[in-house]
Amino acid sequence: MPQRSIGDVAVSAIGLGGMPMSVDGRPDEERSLRTIHAALDAGVTLIDTADAYHRGTADVGHDESGHNELLIAKALQTWSGDADSVLVATKGGHTRSPDGAWDLDGRPEHLKQAAKESARRLGVEAIGLYQHHRPDPTVPYEETIGALRDLLDEGVIRQAGISNADPDQIRTANDLLGGRLASVQNQFSPAFTSSRRELDLCAELGIAFLPWSPLGGIGKAGDLGDTYAVFAEIAAEREVSPQQVALAWELALSPTVLPIPGASRPESILDSLGAAELDLTDEEVARLDAVV
Repeated sequence: MPQRSIGDVAVSAIGLGGMPMSVDGRPDEERSLRTIHAALDAGVTLIDTADAYHRGTADVGHDESGHNELLIAKALQTWSGDADSVLVATKGGHTRSPDGAWDLDGRPEHLKQAAKESARRLGVEAIGLYQHHRPDPTVPYEETIGALRDLLDEGVIRQAGISNADPDQIRTANDLLGGRLASVQNQFSPAFTSSRRELDLCAELGIAFLPWSPLGGIGKAGDLGDTYAVFAEIAAEREVSPQQVALAWELALSPTVLPIPGASRPESILDSLGAAELDLTDEEVARLDAVV
């Protein structure tokens, strides 16, 4: 598996997004564990999760906070390989209301407590990569990032990242962290290219850019080739899936890009991982750029 860097850590060029295995419509635990193990066996060393990846209390009758983190931890504990070689990236700052709606809490005290609870669920002394999930408009951004800086300085987390950030917020976070911003995780796919400016800024600054929903999101990834014919055309020419072409295109945009496609079946993540070995030509990249 080709590798790329997040800060000073080398990881697989494509990671595994854990969200589909914990939210509404998720598979049973056995299939989720098989999916994670299949990814790890294929060389994945980057798994993305968050404390808010769970269902609403009203739907299940109890609090599921951290469901995906606990699932990832169990998968690593039961895997036959070297779990220490895997970078688990989790996030805090998003919360879920009882009905499952997404809320925000960017208060420093919340983020610090959330990080410690995530570390406990993951069974680690320090989180490998901790990312602020989404800016909270009711809290000054500098205060939230200050909490990330404190978590770094206190050794609760080893690397710090942000998510759903604009260029000014990326620069602000990097400055407040003393140049230690390791990653930016924003939505990016053929269907969502408005964060290309953040991708380009990360390339300029040498910061890892992790596209979330790199195939268009839950329920839409399978339609990618129908929506964008050129991805299907190149896929047919290369005898691969349109999804592989999309991920290979994203990888070709910058060496700092590391897509994290979500998956809930072993077959889907294994297909996605094939993109790491798919080197598109300049002409193919140009054809794809022209339609997105």
